Order: sequence, then structure tokens, then C-alpha cells
Amino acid sequence: MAKRILVVDDSAAVRQSVSYVLDQAGYEIVQAVDGADALTKLDGSTFHLVITDVNMPNMDGITLTGKIRTHDTYKLVPVVVLTTESQNDKMSAGKEAGATGWIVKPFNSEKLLQVVKRLAG
Repeated sequence: MAKRILVVDDSAAVRQSVSYVLDQAGYEIVQAVDGADALTKLDGSTFHLVITDVNMPNMDGITLTGKIRTHDTYKLVPVVVLTTESQNDKMSAGKEAGATGWIVKPFNSEKLLQVVKRLAG
């Protein structure tokens, strides 16, 4: 059975490019347009990894990460923050919220796959 990954980004282009790379590698992808949408997708079904943007409407990725960490089903699921933000304060806020890793956009497909394979298997 394919590992399921939730890809959260308000940019359709980013969601599609991340999803394409991971789909080609055999992962099952679920997409969400922002943190609030992502929480509706985390409905108790199994996810092996969450990849989220930081800056999104309705709910940003750092808030989403914190909410995932309080959810019994998902508190141990790795969360990778994929963002244009590379400032240390954003990174430390992400880590404090419970982010497992950080990838700065634009991302390299091979680097993305390395991170995903390491965290999701």
C-alpha cells in the first residue's frame, strides 16, 4: 500500500509540482489549500507525512503544525515545512510548533524525495 502524504499550499502550482514528484515516486497524495482545509482532510485516516507551506490564508502552516501535534492520531506524523521563508525566527517558530523538517522553495525534486523517503519511508 502506498504511503499517504498531505500536501498543504495555497498555490495550486506548488501543490501540483510537489504532488507530481511524489506521485511519480509511488506516494498517494491528498491536497489541501490551507491549514483549515488540511484539518478537514485529517479525518482520522492514515497519513505518513504532512508537507505544508507557512504563509497561507485562513490558517498558516505553523498554526497547522501545532494543531497536528495536539491530535492523538497525528502527533507523531512528520511535518515538513516547504516555504520561501528562510529566516531563523520562522524556522524556530516552526520547530517550536513541532515541525520535523524545513525545505526552502524553490525546491529541488531530488532533495524533496530524499527528505520524504527519510521521513515517510
